[in-house]
Amino acid sequence: MTKPVVLITGALTGIGRAAALAFAREGASLIVSGRHDDAGRELTAELRSHGVEAEFVRADVRRESDVAALLERTIKRFGRLDVAVNNAGTEGAPGPLTEQTPESYAATFDTNVLGVLLSMKHELRVMQPQGFGSIVNISSTMGSRGAPNASLYVASKHAVEGLTKSAALEAAAFGVRVNAIAPGPIETAMLDRFTGSADRKAGLIAGIPLKRAGRPEELADAILFAASSKASFITGQIISVNGGKTAA
Repeated sequence: MTKPVVLITGALTGIGRAAALAFAREGASLIVSGRHDDAGRELTAELRSHGVEAEFVRADVRRESDVAALLERTIKRFGRLDVAVNNAGTEGAPGPLTEQTPESYAATFDTNVLGVLLSMKHELRVMQPQGFGSIVNISSTMGSRGAPNASLYVASKHAVEGLTKSAALEAAAFGVRVNAIAPGPIETAMLDRFTGSADRKAGLIAGIPLKRAGRPEELADAILFAASSKASFITGQIISVNGGKTAA
């Protein structure tokens, strides 16, 4: 990969942050976004320490005006967009389906689904006239299966995978690839919040054939691959990175 321009949403923690650092080590120019200015400035400084151009843009992917401004700033700064990683997401409020509400639905879907939709809408508007580009969405192992007490999160990630495949079919006509990475349990703050206790976390990890959670850096490696020319004939695919959890 030769110094691409990369945009990452939800870049301030976990998988997004690991991806930003991995792209920086490869020499990419970066626009990173999130909702916390202090963390954004801290990440930008760390990225620049690798000798690359980097800028933080505060953006809430639930708001189309923020997403449009994010893409506008990217093009104003770098003149093009080679890679977009749509990582912003939330675990929502885990619990029985019978306890979910319109508010809990909106809290999950506005970020996980609407956020991906709006991001791809504006990314593809940039990439289509370019005639090139790669979009990597972040799904989940739960994007292709069910899970008790996680109905809204599961449904939102199923939607991300459907959006990914549909966008890939549209974007192929103008030379843009769209894929998704579907991680299993990864050692992040989101996993801790989702499981809620050490015992539940250990029980979840026990179901992974490799008997451990993944590391954010391992997801970053998969994102780099999917974004790169090494994956030039891969589009519309959901790439599982889950320690064998979906093998059975």
